[in-house]
Amino acid sequence: MKTEFLEIAKHAARAGAAVLEEWADRFTVSEKSPANLVTEADFASQQAIQRIIADRFPDHGFLGEEDCDTDSAGKSGYRWIVDPLDGTSNYVHRFPYYAVSIGLEHDGELIAGVVLDPNRNELFSASRGGGAFLNDRPIRPSTTPRLDQALVVASLPVNVGRDHFTVRQFLAVLTAAQHLQRTGSAALNLCYVACGRIDAFFSSSLKAWDVAGGALIVREAGGRVTNMAGERLDLADPEILSSNGTALHEELRAVCLSAREIP
Repeated sequence: MKTEFLEIAKHAARAGAAVLEEWADRFTVSEKSPANLVTEADFASQQAIQRIIADRFPDHGFLGEEDCDTDSAGKSGYRWIVDPLDGTSNYVHRFPYYAVSIGLEHDGELIAGVVLDPNRNELFSASRGGGAFLNDRPIRPSTTPRLDQALVVASLPVNVGRDHFTVRQFLAVLTAAQHLQRTGSAALNLCYVACGRIDAFFSSSLKAWDVAGGALIVREAGGRVTNMAGERLDLADPEILSSNGTALHEELRAVCLSAREIP
């Protein structure tokens, strides 16, 4: 059954990504704003994904970013958690760093995850206890042990003010890490931790659909995912800290927490 879950998730992700690419060419249409168009593209992608999943698993719950609140797992115990377009601003500007993210929970535990980057044709996947893969090849995180040697990525809230604690966190990590970036797709950031392209990723403003696919991929690759308290990740918690699993994790967590104290 694990294999079937992953195959359906991969199929659904590809269908959602195809819809996004079809819609991308419409952003030159003048009678609608890009905001309206991207909402329609987002929704169309989610519909394509949900249709495939519901056809095969009609008794499963579904939680999607775009106006879909059938999130109860019901009697089946299964819930699909979907972001049909993670990295909306990048997509609108045709900056090639966005993805389709699909995660599957059973009785509150993530058991399958898929993240598809349509620009690079890279499909990240994982099943609980089955390892993590990029285009069906096993992946592992980096071994960078210290923050001052690390490439770190952060997500910040939209329209955040300069006095917000997340800005202080960002600046604190900026001076402590070797490099700090802000890229715009939490799902891809998690996958890049999993395959060793970046060493850590953190945010305090995410939703379940932003991380459900990527969090399991990090764990199965051998990395670590927690909240800022260092506890097991709860998808209802907007805070996440993901790393390669070395001592870097606790070092980064300490820097983030210290920055919350108002000087």
